[in-house]
Amino acid sequence: MADWSPATYLKFEDERTRPARDLLAQVPLTAPRRVVDMGCGPGNSTELLVARFAEAEVIGLDNSPGMLAEATQRVPGARFATADAATWLPEAGTDLVFANAIYQWVPEHLAVLPRVVAVLPEGGVLAVQMPDNMAEPTHVLMREVAASGPWAARLSDAARHPLPPVGTYYDALRPVARYIDIWHTVYNHVLAGPEAIVEWVKGTGLRPFVDPLAPAEREAFLGRYLERIAAAYPRRSDGKVLLRFPRLFIVATR
Repeated sequence: MADWSPATYLKFEDERTRPARDLLAQVPLTAPRRVVDMGCGPGNSTELLVARFAEAEVIGLDNSPGMLAEATQRVPGARFATADAATWLPEAGTDLVFANAIYQWVPEHLAVLPRVVAVLPEGGVLAVQMPDNMAEPTHVLMREVAASGPWAARLSDAARHPLPPVGTYYDALRPVARYIDIWHTVYNHVLAGPEAIVEWVKGTGLRPFVDPLAPAEREAFLGRYLERIAAAYPRRSDGKVLLRFPRLFIVATR
């Protein structure tokens, strides 16, 4: 895929940052030494970590040069570096690994997360949030449009896998964590209209579908997708639409 676009991602900054705030509120630490923001993106979540843990060393990690450049400018109080969430493990002295909407992109994350917790010190915390929305119309419809057009063969493997059941995460993390807090939150984001929903997913879930397409194909795909989205998300009494967005939260303490 092409590099991530900070500008596209930040069109819905408040809505995208809200889950990070909710996750951080449940982190049971007061004075961590080192805090890592895995998948820091443009730095909106890193900013929250610096504000709460002013005395900690805060490090933002991402594999997107564009996102890291944006984050470096936005949060001068943190240090940023390139890392791959699929293989990265925290250094000694890391008390918090914070991961807001990154591990859903790692196909083997169910094996990766226990490895991260296992190398944390006693009392160290892994705090993870992942979209759990593969059954929502936004994602069902992108798969249907992908399967019904001339691009079907090229996009047959574009969709990411749905998250495993909650109990699967609990069982995977329990051998390495003395306490696990795990929950779902369903957000209902008020957006301007169907076009705004398409803009939202263009910055994240839609990328594997449209990035491989030529410009004319991309336009055709997005046109079909918008028609389907408009039917699935009717305008409310004020002309706006509600984007239902379930997310999974996990806070595992070593």
